[in-house]
Amino acid sequence: MGDPALSRRGFLAASAAAGLGMTALSGCGGDSDGGSSGTTTIEWWNISTTQPTKDVWAGLARKFEAQHPNVKVKIVQFENDAYKAKMTALIASGKLPDIFHTWGGGVLKQQVDAGLVEDLTDRTKEWADGLLPVAKEPYLIDDRVYGIPFDIGMVGFWYNKALFRKAGIAAPPTTWSGFLDAVRKLKSAGITPIALAGKEKWPGMYYWAYLAMRIGGADALEKAGDDKNFTGAAFVEAGKHLRELADLQPFQKGFLGAAYSTPTGQAATVGNGRAAMELMGQWAPVVQADSGKGLGEDLGFFPFPEVEGGKGALTEVFGGGGGHALRAGAPQEAVDFLKFFASATTDRELVEKTGVLPVVPAAEDALTDPNLQAVQRQLKGATGFQLYLDQAYAPALGQEINDSVGALVTGSRSPEQVTESITQTAKEEQ
Repeated sequence: MGDPALSRRGFLAASAAAGLGMTALSGCGGDSDGGSSGTTTIEWWNISTTQPTKDVWAGLARKFEAQHPNVKVKIVQFENDAYKAKMTALIASGKLPDIFHTWGGGVLKQQVDAGLVEDLTDRTKEWADGLLPVAKEPYLIDDRVYGIPFDIGMVGFWYNKALFRKAGIAAPPTTWSGFLDAVRKLKSAGITPIALAGKEKWPGMYYWAYLAMRIGGADALEKAGDDKNFTGAAFVEAGKHLRELADLQPFQKGFLGAAYSTPTGQAATVGNGRAAMELMGQWAPVVQADSGKGLGEDLGFFPFPEVEGGKGALTEVFGGGGGHALRAGAPQEAVDFLKFFASATTDRELVEKTGVLPVVPAAEDALTDPNLQAVQRQLKGATGFQLYLDQAYAPALGQEINDSVGALVTGSRSPEQVTESITQTAKEEQ
């Protein structure tokens, strides 16, 4: 999902938090049983811990094993932040799993620059050329392929139509001032406007990133990353607008201690009808239904509003997708698994059962959910695209953005302090 913040926890703290120690971390890499059977085990690390995706992916691994009798797929799953902490430790150790989840961008580039990731350009060309181009972009580094997508999407507002009607909101807002008016109407009606996982910080980053895009245009974030300078007016104004929202106290009680996908977290708060909306990626409906009850026909979607006077447009989107990369020197069996996972048959099953958007054109007919169709239309009509900041940039910079924006939401940092702190980290990463 996503996610979508790179934790900077220490190695031992990360291991303890995920309940795993050195044994788990040292077990990466494919191997053979060394016996007469000749079985090859490939280790697959992913973040699909919620249902139905968890069971669907396990089922796909078993299907692959049935088609390849001499291959065993060992599945290792982590929650989003725990996974990122583990991968940070593994990068330092110089050894990654055979197959591992990636969002692409700056994090993947760091792994590639360290010589830890397999160049898949030649090994996948025969079938990867048929995937949707926009889905492959996050995994292209210097025009070489280092990851294969299984999902593509964008962040937007998922809202409860019934609660909007109760508050007298006739239609989703298309401007920032209209959005703030909707928040006020919801509060006046005794409804919590927004659910936020303040504990995990990355969901709050989405607001700042989108506001910066809407004010400065889609190219503003890319330019700031290239220039190592986030002190421009667009970023300061983004912080001011976010503080304007936070000052309305729109979030659920206890949001600073709330995680994203736990039974009392952000997704469940919306899925159980206790908040009117959340700003989240295309996976939101699945997690709402898994963590809570789900909203069914009352669930709707709308893109992040425009900011009056800003350079950005409603058609410029912020998001990304999920993909798989391989460790350098991964066996052919791992490449075969990527091919299996990127096939039309598998992609259709993923669309039908887990709610992802298709990356294989032949599987698009399986997309029937009206909300996901709306997301897909928005993506196809996009005039600009920005990858999640904690993946587009180097890990330390992505984490600083998450931390600084989290401090902005609580009021412990000013908009100017946020841009200065982010810029300082960006320059230190040179």
